[in-house]
Amino acid sequence: MERELLLECQRNDRNAQRKVYEQMAGKLYSVCKRYLKRDEDIEEAMADTFYKIFTKIDQLHQPEIFEAWARKIAVNECLQKLRTAKHLHISFEENHVSNSDMAIENISFEKDILSLLNFLPEGCRAIFNLFAIEGYPHKEIATMLSISEGTSKSQLNFARKKLQELLVNQNI
Repeated sequence: MERELLLECQRNDRNAQRKVYEQMAGKLYSVCKRYLKRDEDIEEAMADTFYKIFTKIDQLHQPEIFEAWARKIAVNECLQKLRTAKHLHISFEENHVSNSDMAIENISFEKDILSLLNFLPEGCRAIFNLFAIEGYPHKEIATMLSISEGTSKSQLNFARKKLQELLVNQNI
């Protein structure tokens, strides 16, 4: 992200904010979609994310880390949405995913994997995203989600097992 564009955003320049939105919306939408299923929830998380970005941009002292900073805000907004909506469902069921749920078309491998995440319970999906995609350690995930470290580890293993089953069943 250009330093000058971010400085203009700090001065509440609406054109600069629009440009930042246009450059970041797709990336942040993808982040939110990994955590949330419902379009309304994704849109709300996106709106809250951009609101925080534009109201707290003066706290960003290193423009070169803007994208990482914005992603972290998006992740936190999604986790907050999961916590407050009581959607964070931690599953210990072995057969949560049924074969009838698997109507995923063969598209690119990465999109297939990301699509398969939608078949995980929301708690497992959140933990998988935080650990495998965002790179957070289990201790930090446990703190973020108000769960034990052991629950984070077991849910990651559960998510991996289910994803492997889905991959085998989809012949990906």
